[in-house]
Amino acid sequence: MKPFDHNKFVGYICEVTPQHVRMQIPSARLLHSFYFNGEIYFGGSVGSFVVIEGQEYGFLGRIFEQSLPQGERTEITDKNINEKDTMFHPIAKIELLALFDVYKPEVINKTVSRYPSVGAKVYSCSDEQMGMYISKFGVKKDELDAPLAPLGKLTSNDSLCNISLNSLFGRHCAVLGTTGGGKSWTIAKLLELLSSQTSNKCILIDATGEYSSVCESMESIELGTGKYIFDYKNLSIDELYYLLHPSSKTQVPKLMEAIRSLKMVAIDDNLELSLYYKTDKNGKQIKGNIVKAGKEKRTFEVFYYKHIVEIEDKFCNFDFNMLAFQITNECIWDTDKSNSILWGGRNDTDVSNCISLISRVNNVMSTSEYNKIFGFRRQSIQDAKDLKIGINEFLESDKSVLRLDFSKVSFDYQVREILVNAIGSYLLNEAREGKYKDNPIVVFIDEAHQFLNKSIADEYFSAKPLDAFEQISKEARKYGLFLCIATQMPRDIPLGTLSQMGTFLVHRLINEQDKKAVESAASAANRNILSFLPILGEGEALIVGVDFPMPLIMKINAPTRKPDSRTPKLKK
Repeated sequence: MKPFDHNKFVGYICEVTPQHVRMQIPSARLLHSFYFNGEIYFGGSVGSFVVIEGQEYGFLGRIFEQSLPQGERTEITDKNINEKDTMFHPIAKIELLALFDVYKPEVINKTVSRYPSVGAKVYSCSDEQMGMYISKFGVKKDELDAPLAPLGKLTSNDSLCNISLNSLFGRHCAVLGTTGGGKSWTIAKLLELLSSQTSNKCILIDATGEYSSVCESMESIELGTGKYIFDYKNLSIDELYYLLHPSSKTQVPKLMEAIRSLKMVAIDDNLELSLYYKTDKNGKQIKGNIVKAGKEKRTFEVFYYKHIVEIEDKFCNFDFNMLAFQITNECIWDTDKSNSILWGGRNDTDVSNCISLISRVNNVMSTSEYNKIFGFRRQSIQDAKDLKIGINEFLESDKSVLRLDFSKVSFDYQVREILVNAIGSYLLNEAREGKYKDNPIVVFIDEAHQFLNKSIADEYFSAKPLDAFEQISKEARKYGLFLCIATQMPRDIPLGTLSQMGTFLVHRLINEQDKKAVESAASAANRNILSFLPILGEGEALIVGVDFPMPLIMKINAPTRKPDSRTPKLKK
């Protein structure tokens, strides 16, 4: 490959600044595209790539502005600017993108305090040369078998973009853009490339059900129908709080006490707490709820401290069907008036304050939609399969993509957010145990703004945010768990999550806050390149990232199997 060839000459560097360099073009005819050895070159036109000579290093740049000297502007006509001996001398501004070793031009690096000299020659860059540079982005020296995927072509020329999938997903990825910009097609294309170019697994959280047929090697699990459930016992206490909304100073401690009591019942295999159980008509203790009113405290407290690690874990491993009754049983006075070693009797004030909480518990337990998602009444859906088992079976199968269909999951009580967060927590815990280190998996979240950056807070109680995927973005990369989020509103994604995205595929963005969110999270996205975001065409995307020495604008190839993202049309 010869980066510097007189047949591809465009002009000379006439000015060097820290922000850009200026090129003097000897003839206006050099502005036009031309053919050389059967390949088209775009000369000095805006958007075209050029290479600049140097002593040790050559420079790769992109033309972003053209102009004529002030004295020549008044004499311009269609005839004299295009004639063979034209006397016009256009000037172009070039943004320096990267540099390369003159003796090893196939290796490209970011520009760091190096600039070409005045008088250096500038040459048009070939599609082949650009394509070679792009295929090297993010590929380490020891990666001999890095999977390369044909993602698209540059919009400025016909350079093929064979992108390293490690550079795309190795530091997490975000696909951003307004409705109609091409996000869904890009996600479908990425799934297709991962499925065809690697042996790794993908898990897709499909918020709307539009990806039902985008990949041949795909398995789908429809949630919200009762066929698969995420067992409520695997929810965290914080997620249960989010579902039940304890909203007063009385409800929070009573709910916690009820949960502790029911956890103690679940591990009381030797009936050590029989003192607190109700008895049937034959005088036999019924293991279910704990009744404290008027009973002595010591046996309960000894059992609690004996099993405190199990009781105070973060999961809901207790019988949810008993929760409403147990909350009522916790509404007692702390101490009996006449005997300090006993609990007091029923406290009607506490009962009144917990009525709304008890109603929410009963509502969650009795609502069919919630039962089909979390299995609160497992006896009514005995054929339901645990989602965790479904995920593990997929990971052991020969399928490439697992699609979790959320189209039939209720929007009420933030069930969607809780379920997605619970899935994220499970995958993160599995990753921490090293299960994905040898075979990394990529988790795709479509419509990520529906699930991320969610929390609950009121004047009495503030629960922890649902931040499983923020934790994944911060720590799971080293465990082999990669994240790819897609959203039309990046401003609604937590900045902590967005800032951890190593690669951005940004389709058309119009909202100023969305552009600022991208600008603050992606340092490579300078102001010049972000100015293209509002005018990108359908399917066009700006790609910036840690492993990309320079931002690229490309036309993403259409997926073989397209998602069902068509907008319904008005009819006459």
